Amino acid sequence: MKLNSKEARELLEQERKNTINDGWVDHSISVGDTAGRIAKALSDKNYAVDIDKTITLGYLHDIGKYNGESQGHIMRGYNYLKDKGYDEEYCSICLTHSYLNNDIICTAGGIPNPVDNPFLDEFIKNHKYTLEEKIINLCDLMCPQGGKIYTVDKRLITIMLRRGAYSNTQYHIKEAYKLKEYFDNLLGYNLYDLFPEIKDNL
Repeated sequence: MKLNSKEARELLEQERKNTINDGWVDHSISVGDTAGRIAKALSDKNYAVDIDKTITLGYLHDIGKYNGESQGHIMRGYNYLKDKGYDEEYCSICLTHSYLNNDIICTAGGIPNPVDNPFLDEFIKNHKYTLEEKIINLCDLMCPQGGKIYTVDKRLITIMLRRGAYSNTQYHIKEAYKLKEYFDNLLGYNLYDLFPEIKDNL
């Protein structure tokens, strides 16, 4: 079953009524809207990117936090969408959004043990990230809670201050910078130019 951004937003608002902490809902909306602006700019450059699907994936990526808990939200979100009958192309964003470079170790906030979740480890290793999914990877690293847009640098610092630094932190930061540069190169300019309000959050 397919999904569009209007339906994904309705899912978020439905879960907002049930969750004990709706900060993740506002974050998800911010990621989706920010991603949509990048997708639109890429589309204007004639890249084959689905703008509405990009927004949809941004809205959905953290749906596994519907119970108010971050721990376990990746698999919980994937199963939540699967159980509702949505196609894999929508469910998989719950798995991919936190991991860069097709590597479960390339993530923020700690070092996952691949043995703990072999399905997730194999999925991330073998999944071919779409352009839309890569945009969500980036926007998740630009959008804190509260509807703001940060530079990747500031967002990574806030994550480290909140969650700590680990042996994989340098690796994750390097890959985050590479991802930002990848989109700069596609656009032919600094993607921060799409977000003049970003300077207010420096």
